[in-house]
Amino acid sequence: MKATFTETARDGGARRGVVQTARGTFTTPRFMPVGTRGAVKHLTSTDLEDLGAEVILANTYHLMLRPGAETVAALGDIHGFADWGGHVLTDSGGYQIFSLSPKFDESGATFKSTYDGSTHVLTPESAVGVQALIGADIQMVLDVCPSSVADHKVVRRAVDLTSLWAGRGRRAFLEHPDASSRQSQFGIVQGGTDDSLRAQSANRIVELGFDGYAVGGLSVGEDRGAMLHGLESCMDILPADQPRYFMGLGDPVGIVESVARGVDMFDCVLPTRLARHGTVLTDAGRYNLRRAEFAASDDPIDPDWADSPASRWSRGYLRHLLSVGEPTAARVLTLHNVGWLLRFMDRMAESITDGRFEFFRAEVHSIWS
Repeated sequence: MKATFTETARDGGARRGVVQTARGTFTTPRFMPVGTRGAVKHLTSTDLEDLGAEVILANTYHLMLRPGAETVAALGDIHGFADWGGHVLTDSGGYQIFSLSPKFDESGATFKSTYDGSTHVLTPESAVGVQALIGADIQMVLDVCPSSVADHKVVRRAVDLTSLWAGRGRRAFLEHPDASSRQSQFGIVQGGTDDSLRAQSANRIVELGFDGYAVGGLSVGEDRGAMLHGLESCMDILPADQPRYFMGLGDPVGIVESVARGVDMFDCVLPTRLARHGTVLTDAGRYNLRRAEFAASDDPIDPDWADSPASRWSRGYLRHLLSVGEPTAARVLTLHNVGWLLRFMDRMAESITDGRFEFFRAEVHSIWS
């Protein structure tokens, strides 16, 4: 089913809206917590519901290897498997596969399992079939994601293969009755930070008529200026009546700057990874709770957010849990960080509706830049 975007408010280039899929609707701008293996680390579906998450990510590469897409399908697809009633988006697995230095050509990618070393092949067509079995509401087409330091020839090759695979993946999706009737499929724009290549990629992907569009291959090591320059080179090409998704971006400045340029959806492991290492996101910026200065602190984790799911415990107590390796610390900090970022998105959405987005944007820069 074609995913549609209905704009409900605008302030400059920033837009607020509603995305419609076969499952229903979700609001934007939207951050999607990453549940790589079918769960966001340390959190349950109940936690995510309580935090107000509307969309979560699952990863095709990991689920096809463990427990297997057929097993997920047999257990009620990803929604029944994880007991999650909200939306799910599945990454095609391209990013994970290409981090393993696979062999790839026009036919697809050959790679080894990170679990047992067994050899697997993923093609544009099989990526569609695997994601149909997993049963996500939005599936991503298979793409080639080059390194941020790759030379022009490598990026050019990635754009060409991504376009070729996108055409095959789109045909396979439209011919798959289960996928096309209950899922949406997003195309992915590549091109590194090369203006010309990224614009070419965007035009070629849009011509294929996907249900939504993602910007890939940015926020992978380049500086923020280069990232935003790469984003700007393709945003005007992506249809305004369909959702736009920036893959793998989770820092507040990067998000607010991308929203200012018309992006609607984001995902990143940042809030969960930081939590596991003791770093806390707050309205005043971020800090590491492992620092000795917090050992005897009875302050809450974020004095400016009284409703944080971690607010009942002091910084001193949570630092103690981190210091002794108590897993509860990672869970509590993950609840806080994911909740904080979802709340950040809600506050940004409100600023768009109220015509205060530029004030919100300036505040984010004053705290996080």
